[in-house]
Amino acid sequence: MKRRDFIKNTVPAAALLPAVVDGYSVKAFNAESPLMRALMIPPIETDHVLVIIQLNGGNDGLNMVIPISTYSNYYNARTNVAIEQNKILGLTGYANTGLHPSMTGLQALYNEGKLNIVQSVGYPSPNFSHFRATDIWMSGSSSTQVINSGWAGRYLNTEYPNFPTGYPNTTMPDPLAIQIGSLTSLTMQGPSVSMGMSITNPTSFYNLLNNIADPAPNNPMGYELSYIRTVAKQTNLYATRIKDAANLVTQQSVYPTNNSLADQLKIVARLVKGGLKTRIYMVSYGGFDTHSLQVNTADTSTGTHANLLGNVSNAIKAFVDDCQFLGIQDRVIGLTFSEFGRRIKSNSSTGTDHGAAAPMFIFGKKVTSGVTGTNPSIPTNATVNDNIPMQYDFRSIYASILERWFCVSSTTLQTILFQNFQSLDICSAAGCSTTNPPDPNQSGVELISNYPNPFTESTTIKFTTKGGHTLIQIIDMLGRVIKTPIDREYTPGTFTTTFESNGLPTGVYYARFQNGPTQQVRAMLKVR
Repeated sequence: MKRRDFIKNTVPAAALLPAVVDGYSVKAFNAESPLMRALMIPPIETDHVLVIIQLNGGNDGLNMVIPISTYSNYYNARTNVAIEQNKILGLTGYANTGLHPSMTGLQALYNEGKLNIVQSVGYPSPNFSHFRATDIWMSGSSSTQVINSGWAGRYLNTEYPNFPTGYPNTTMPDPLAIQIGSLTSLTMQGPSVSMGMSITNPTSFYNLLNNIADPAPNNPMGYELSYIRTVAKQTNLYATRIKDAANLVTQQSVYPTNNSLADQLKIVARLVKGGLKTRIYMVSYGGFDTHSLQVNTADTSTGTHANLLGNVSNAIKAFVDDCQFLGIQDRVIGLTFSEFGRRIKSNSSTGTDHGAAAPMFIFGKKVTSGVTGTNPSIPTNATVNDNIPMQYDFRSIYASILERWFCVSSTTLQTILFQNFQSLDICSAAGCSTTNPPDPNQSGVELISNYPNPFTESTTIKFTTKGGHTLIQIIDMLGRVIKTPIDREYTPGTFTTTFESNGLPTGVYYARFQNGPTQQVRAMLKVR
């Protein structure tokens, strides 16, 4: 490819800035990213910011958020990696669940009312490939769809439908989204162009502030790289905006050292405080593919996974504290996600294998603090194939944040996420009129049951709905939705439906009930 053709096809869409901030390179997403386009729609005026933290590799959620109320089943399933009960960090006012001992920072945030733990987040028919599962989470698609745009990009595209034509301008002089990392992810990709920009590392960020160019090798490839950077620097006006915003902030609170996630989040806080109108930031932290040596055998509360969780916890706590110090705490919330969780049962290599659902953290002053959902169901005698059943679809988290934090209408949500997902009370409604909080009167009430249980070939499922859209899904131990007996509008009342197992193998199945923001999961046992 000729040099000018290469530049034409790459630089304008999502230019990698030649300078960096705090060592991270920055890349601006273009308007073709659906998520970015959605976020950029001018009619919704907001100064709210979302920070997305990707935990690369598939995080073991069971050792991160530990089920105290069913501890014996948890321990029996993974005796060689389980955390000792007396070391689990407690949560004020919630005795059923605790955190990994290394997560004192997030424990403090929970106790301060700045953390929501969403239990068992996944999607029907999970994929256990790192690459495909990551695409599903970033695109906001089902496991049977291949979508080339990201959920955040589609949101930004609805907000700024003409991007990049006419941008930057006086109304929106800043990048729509910023990712700290070498490449702009699918999350920020719009329908036709990327909606964000990337900062490769903290060194690149600080080089940008100090007018130091990243070094290029002294060879033909280096000459081409220098040429591209020169063009990008001349044409990308966002670099100046980022530099000016960063230079306005001369003091921040203390962040942990030797912690790359903390380094990235420190940049985010600086740019938000500096006045950028950017709505979405994305950072990442890797190493969670813990098939072996996940823990130290002498003390399972230490080891590789403990170090990872400690760094995540300390980084998020420092970031939230810094937002408070900088006076931007009312504008910023964040979330964590990983492409999948791990299996219930550990393996013989003191590790855990690719699994299905896992918890997510929603953090910040404006989150609805608490635990959303219940401890995952763990069989008494878990096998190597058993997975945690999904309680919440990950797209419900996206929908709830778009609806409650960015005030996106229900109609627009359908275009961004392709279908209707339940709204969860996980963050401030932010003055939006479209929110649908859960009914506190249904807390602790059994809304779904079945009889007989155990059953042989069929069982009658009884459920109580408040009315409106009601969904019942049957999930197997691999996390797959194998049948959807109920998916329609109902009037308020109690109803029944029959589940015919139709030759399915014996074992544990789950009936997942969803009615508006409310959900419950019922374990059912098929026997011979």
